[in-house]
Amino acid sequence: MRVAEVVGRVLYGHGARHVFGVVGSGNFHVTNALVAAGARFVAAAHEGGAASMADGYARTAATVGLLSVHQGPGVTNALTGLTEAAKSRTPMVVLAPEATAPRSNFFIDLPALAAAVGADFHRVRATHAAEDTGAAYRAAARGATVVLGLPLEVQQAVTEPWSGPVPAVVPTPVTAPQIEPLLAALQAARRPVFIAGRGARSAREPLTRLADACGALLAVSAAAKGLFAGNPWNLDVAGGFATPLAAELIGTADLVVAWGSTLNMWTTRHGELIPPSAVVVQVDHDPAAFGVNRPVDLAVAGEVTAVAEALLARLGVGTSGPGGARTGGWRTPELAQRIRDHGRWRTVPFQDEGGGAPATIDPRTISAALDDLLPADRTVVVDSGNFMGYPSMWLDVPDVAGFCFTQAFQSVGLGLASALGAAIARPDRLTVAAVGDGGFVMSATELVTAVRLALPLLVVIYDDAAYGAEVHHFGPDGHPLETVTFPETDLAAIAGGYGCDGLTVRTVDDLEPVRHWLAGPRTRPLVIDAKVSAARGSWWLEEAFRGH
Repeated sequence: MRVAEVVGRVLYGHGARHVFGVVGSGNFHVTNALVAAGARFVAAAHEGGAASMADGYARTAATVGLLSVHQGPGVTNALTGLTEAAKSRTPMVVLAPEATAPRSNFFIDLPALAAAVGADFHRVRATHAAEDTGAAYRAAARGATVVLGLPLEVQQAVTEPWSGPVPAVVPTPVTAPQIEPLLAALQAARRPVFIAGRGARSAREPLTRLADACGALLAVSAAAKGLFAGNPWNLDVAGGFATPLAAELIGTADLVVAWGSTLNMWTTRHGELIPPSAVVVQVDHDPAAFGVNRPVDLAVAGEVTAVAEALLARLGVGTSGPGGARTGGWRTPELAQRIRDHGRWRTVPFQDEGGGAPATIDPRTISAALDDLLPADRTVVVDSGNFMGYPSMWLDVPDVAGFCFTQAFQSVGLGLASALGAAIARPDRLTVAAVGDGGFVMSATELVTAVRLALPLLVVIYDDAAYGAEVHHFGPDGHPLETVTFPETDLAAIAGGYGCDGLTVRTVDDLEPVRHWLAGPRTRPLVIDAKVSAARGSWWLEEAFRGH
């Protein structure tokens, strides 16, 4: 059996069911081997889009994503999406053919490239093809983005056939967490707040029970939005996206426990959100994460679920009920009512800034209208830019799997392709891609892929005819803005040229065709070109600029 066929069979045997990519000579045989084994190949228009599709798929499906690219330029075309995945610790395997002759025009230093962006690197050897491939997949399943080098001459080598068995994915061994100091801090606190991050996305149940037991309020970093959806003590996202009420309450906490969150500048408003008097605790499985963004008073090494369950056991809280749940503290009926009334941006009054000639729509107004119009069972994928707080905070999601936030590298242009991967992962939900006009133009080529796949995808373009972040960053100081502003463009017509349904929106009444699209077969993506008002920067960007 050729090594390329072994690689495909091993990956399928370990659970790979979808592979995204662009096929060239270097990855032709390994991709076909995956398809022959039973996997579905999704052909992207560009390797950059394929990388983001694999990333969005992995995040939404909570499984390993698979990317297959050509050697040399196929790898470098995928580099930005690969970097986003690595910085987000997305479980993903990149099938990267290697031209190993240094004088080959396709030669690049793959190990150095992987190291430069924070990805792991594995290489397949002819005599250990199954072993090396399986090791790469299992490393990804434990939370790494892995570049798997496939030397061209090795792929063609003949080796022993493979048919299993598949080794189990063994979690990284950890010592029993030392919870006594954290237990004491929880018992002493009167106003505790939990902030759960990306590393806590699978820990809703134990964290909710622990919060009940110690009277904590619940918040999340943006990457974990939806984790506590529906909980009456949920303050939603901390940091720059925080509602005034969330900022007020977190700002009066006497204990803040970060669960799988490094409390970066966005989550803490450049350190100003958490009061100086609060005890700050960080729980993470990776000791290297402790204190990387701000000092902490206490660090607890351990996987989030294991630490929470160990604390519950010490508090005498079983799985069948609240056990020793605390009474009193700040979990009062009055506070519960305040959270119901003011705990979402939808409930915060604002002055509509739409209108003018030609008319524009306030980004908050269209976001709220879409939140009312769209089904609750949805996946919201958000690109980067000045606009991104509006869909992130005005569009509710049903759970943590319903929100895909492509911001680890802060690259504009990854959201649309990530949404395609998310839509394939969860075809039972409506996928909403929220993008700016700059990011849309960068990535519009993947509309071809969406049309080919007949995806029921809704793309919402927050179109201010500019790179809005730069306009609002440099404009107030009088800098010229000709390099970051553009003529008004009919983006709906561009989408129509790709085979999508297109709609230009300047008022809420213009959204009526969306209702008809939702009721129909949804066999073509719908792209909304929302001409949004841009008199000033978004609220979160104004706050962020104060930290620069």
